[in-house]
This record gives sequence, structure tokens and C-alpha cells, in this order.
Amino acid sequence: MQTQSLIYVDGAWRPSASKELIDVVNPATEQVIARAPAGCAEDVELAVQAARRAQAGWAALPRAERIALVDHIRAGLQARAEEAAALITAEMGAPLWFSRMAQLGMPLKNLDFAARALEAMEEEVLGSTRVVRDPVGVVAAITPWNFPLHQITAKIAPALLAGCTVVLKPSELTPLDACLLTEVIAAAGLPPGVFNLVMGTGARVGEPLVSHREVDMVSFTGSTGAGRRVATLAAPTLKKVALELGGKSANLLLADAKLEEALPVVLKQGWANSGQACACLSRLLVPRSQLARVQDLLVELARDWVVGDPLAEGVKLGPVASLAQRDRVRGLIASGLAQGARCLTGGVAAPEGLERGAYVRPTLLTDVRNDMRVAREEIFGPVICVIAYDGEDQAVGLANDSEYGLSGGVWSADLAQAERVARRLHTGQVVLNGSPLNLLAPFGGVKQSGLGREYGRVGLEEFFHLKSLQGAA
Repeated sequence: MQTQSLIYVDGAWRPSASKELIDVVNPATEQVIARAPAGCAEDVELAVQAARRAQAGWAALPRAERIALVDHIRAGLQARAEEAAALITAEMGAPLWFSRMAQLGMPLKNLDFAARALEAMEEEVLGSTRVVRDPVGVVAAITPWNFPLHQITAKIAPALLAGCTVVLKPSELTPLDACLLTEVIAAAGLPPGVFNLVMGTGARVGEPLVSHREVDMVSFTGSTGAGRRVATLAAPTLKKVALELGGKSANLLLADAKLEEALPVVLKQGWANSGQACACLSRLLVPRSQLARVQDLLVELARDWVVGDPLAEGVKLGPVASLAQRDRVRGLIASGLAQGARCLTGGVAAPEGLERGAYVRPTLLTDVRNDMRVAREEIFGPVICVIAYDGEDQAVGLANDSEYGLSGGVWSADLAQAERVARRLHTGQVVLNGSPLNLLAPFGGVKQSGLGREYGRVGLEEFFHLKSLQGAA
């Protein structure tokens, strides 16, 4: 078992001022696999001051040199990709094949796409005014456990490229991949203080970091409730805040959708990563006239979704990330059944033979009404709610009847019709006919799903302030 009692500040690993440690638990086995620092406000102070001292020099570095260093980080992570994938599987339970493909594939793209976006970025001239970009300054990056390395790189890559310095607080459930990435960053040769890592809980590390007067921006991904807390703590200093929060996204099957093509992807959109994705499409809206056929096809397709040991061949779903998350997901399934939903497959009980570990059966609930808890709350587990509708207007109304607005999906044999319906949805993105995620395109939400955008050129822009030089052109 690994014990990591060090934080990374000012270019060096050093002991945390806190002597407390947090257990890192493998959700598949319930075994403690490592211990990490339960950092404190003193650690935050050291990290923020190091980032402040380094910021002006880092911003003054020619952007070609910052790009070269981020490319070096990408190469270093690629060289340790297998090790990183195994760590993420052990930390949060994703099947190893999925960790290799997505949990590592996306971070590598984040680093690459952000660097290429900066290469292509040019100053703008508006009449006699030249518009230039200044880095925001010191950035606090606070990241979750569901796609841990992806979320980290989606923040620190554009921040570093923009000329910002960073203090990272990863989820206390998944600190090990952050430590590995920090080793890669240290080997790449960034100047001291440009990147800093402080591990610990939201209360002990996140809150003093967000409220610190020397932090210029907070980039946070997590629950909507935690996002509101971040915004509240950041408000007295009027620092910039980017929030990527929860979702309860609807997937609309229009009457002409090709079900045999759509439904296998529909399950993937709701169950991949054990449903632990803020953008997962967890409400399936089905024309009432096709409800019976859709349900039969879904039950048949669900048989292929094998739950089990994330290291085993043929397993599509591992456990959810913790025992607490398992209990929450099972509790929400039970609440749906108590409110009148009917279980097509899955349910509250542990998968057969998997009573130990944070396992949840992939679940399809039907007879769901849009006012039920399972249709209103983000479950963050492998649960899809089937909701019948009568007519396109009702489908759009049901999709928009949510406090969230992060993602959505539309399926139609007519792409123009799918786009027309998609434009009516109040959400930050809409997936047409199962199109894959494009990490060049902006990602983020409206309503209670957050503020700001990530990925690609637009995500890079979040880490700049615009300055108008009047008469410079």
C-alpha cells in the first residue's frame, strides 16, 4: 500500500502541514490501496504564494516555450499511460479498457488541442484598437473523481498555456493519478511555482483555496450544490469563476428514429462509466406509440452490459466510485419504485455474486413521470428513466422541464429535423444521432449546470482577460 504524505509546492515535493491522511479505497474490492494527505489551509497558503510569485515570469515566457512545455507534458503522460490507466481503474472502478480508451485518451487530447488552439490564436484589430489577451493570473483548479485526469487536464492545460499559474485540488477519492501527472509535470521542467498540487477535502483545502484573495480565478467541476458554495466563497473577492456542474439530460427519440441503430448507443449514453458523467443522457423520451417496442429492445440489449471486476475481460461496467455513491444510487432507484416507476431491468439489489464492492445493476426504469425524484435529480449512476410523450412539443417541454441544462440528445432519420428540435432545447450541447464527443467544441451548461465553457479554443479563452489598446492599430 502506497502512502503519499507530500504535496507539491514551488517546484518540490514537501510534507503537508497536516499530519492527517485520507484512505484511498478501491471500490471494486473495498480495500485501502493508498493514503494521501488531508491538506490544510497552511498548505493552501504556501501553494498560492508560490503560484503568485511565479505568475509574472511564466506569463512573460514566449508562448512558443509554454506550448513546447505542455507538449512535453503530453509526451510524458503518453509514456506512462498504462500506469495511469491502472491507477484510475483502482481509484474509481472504471473497467481497464475504458480507462485506457477514455480516461487516458481524453486527457492526451486536452493537452494537444489546447496547445494547438494557442498556436492558432491571433490578436484582433477593431478599427484603431488592438485587442490583446492577458492571463487571468493564479488559477485554482478543483476537480472531481468521475473522469479525474480528463477534468484536471481540461483545466490546467489551457490555464498554463494562457500564462496562468495553477494550484490543483483533485478529488480526495482519486488523488493518485494527480500525483502521477505532477511527476510528469515536474519532469517536463516547468519553473517552480507554476504548477502546485494540494490534496485534501473540500472543507479543508477547497474552501480556503476558493476564498483566497491571491487567487484570481476558480475553475471547478462538481455537483451543483458544491458549485453554489464555490460561487458564494468567491463572491467577496469578485474573482472569475467557471463552473461545470450537474446535469439531468434528456435523450429524445423522435417518431422516425431508427431504433435498431439508436438504442445500443442510447444505453451507452446513459450507462458508460457506470453512469458517472455529468453529461450522460439519463432521461429517455419515447413516443408513446413506440413505447412497448422500445422497452422490449432495450431489455434485450441490456443483457450485453456485463457488470463485474474492472480488470476482467468482457466487463462493460465496473463499480461506481465509492460505497457512499453506491448507496445513494440504490436509494434513488428505490425512491423511483416507491413513486410508481417500474423496473425493466436492474434494480436495487446487488448484482449476483458482487455483494462486496460498490456495484450497482445497470437499471432501466419505465412508467416514469417527469416530477419523480429519479427524473429530477442527478443520480450519477447507471440508471436510465424512460418517459413517454405525445407529440414533439410535449417532448421538448419535458426535456426543458429541468433545473439543469448541460447536455441533450435528439434522434431522427432526418438530420435537419434533429437539428431543428435540438435548437429548441435549453442546454449547452445537444448530441445529434449519437455523434461522439468533440473535444474541440465548447462544453458547458446553462441554468443550474454552470457558467463558462471548456475544451478547445473557447476553453482556452476562459483563462484570459481582454484588454483594448486604443489607438494601437
